[in-house]
Amino acid sequence: MTLSLPVLDLTLWYAGGEPRRQFLTQLGDAARDVGFFYLTGHGIEQTQQQAILQLAAEFFALPQADKNTVQMRRSPHFRGYTKLGDELTLGKADQREQFDIMAEHHAPVLRENEPAWWGLYGPNQWPAALPEMQPTLLQWQDQLTDLTVTLLRAFALVLHQREDAFDHTIKDGPYRHMKLIRYPGRTAPKQEQGVGAHKDPGYLTLVLQDGQSGLEVLTENGWVSAVPMPGAFVVNIGELLELASNGYLHATYHRVVSPPAGVERLSCAFFMAAQLDATVPLLSLPDALSLQAKGPASDPTNPLFYQVGQNVLKGRLRSHPDVAKAYYSTNIIQL
Repeated sequence: MTLSLPVLDLTLWYAGGEPRRQFLTQLGDAARDVGFFYLTGHGIEQTQQQAILQLAAEFFALPQADKNTVQMRRSPHFRGYTKLGDELTLGKADQREQFDIMAEHHAPVLRENEPAWWGLYGPNQWPAALPEMQPTLLQWQDQLTDLTVTLLRAFALVLHQREDAFDHTIKDGPYRHMKLIRYPGRTAPKQEQGVGAHKDPGYLTLVLQDGQSGLEVLTENGWVSAVPMPGAFVVNIGELLELASNGYLHATYHRVVSPPAGVERLSCAFFMAAQLDATVPLLSLPDALSLQAKGPASDPTNPLFYQVGQNVLKGRLRSHPDVAKAYYSTNIIQL
């Protein structure tokens, strides 16, 4: 197996002292050069990872009628099942089916003139046919939250800030979003868009892959495959870290290419952002870093917002126009 992305061992961070400084150097290089890396030494057993992928396989194997009982279009909070072709990237249908959850919340009662992004909070939907999904996935989500908070504090040090520089943006708990995903094999040669090229809107993303390749990262040398590495998570930074560092750190475009005919791919993606009512801080970087910070990427088709809820809602509305049309006003959908 040829690995094309950096491999970072989190046990160096936990060791402290010189090993921690070594980890921070590697983290800074990986974030600047590629924006993606493999993470090992995170303490989550491979058997548990495999159990999550097995749970995903069991869910997607349910009869379509059972999956439809928790379809996302029933949820104004963008939670639940999305069938093949119903999520869009850059306006084109992604060839995947998925199940989305976030943290469990009561649905808010929005008053007039309150921001629409409050509607992202709410309850998850759970399939009655698999009662073990709720406790298993909520526990898994908590574990991945702890892991991303650790990484976020490491990134603060990479940027020569206090380790707690981002803590005020997650003091009430970060915004969490997780997907179980199934990519079926192609039914036509040109049907390649498992997921179209995009950046993630939050702070950090963790991806758990099965043994089938498909995730690709855009580098200076073109598209590079993030070949599955047993036991490792693939980690990438999102738009909020790009904004906070004034472009010193770059959120990287990535995509998923559909598997060949007769093959499927399973994955679990976890996205961590600041709490929705937070505003991402524009950090004051030391001169050595500031000179390399050219500002966040400017893309008129993808405006970036320092207000977290606005940035997260933008992505949800674009990806799920059916949910947007059902629950959100026209002027909000045009974000």
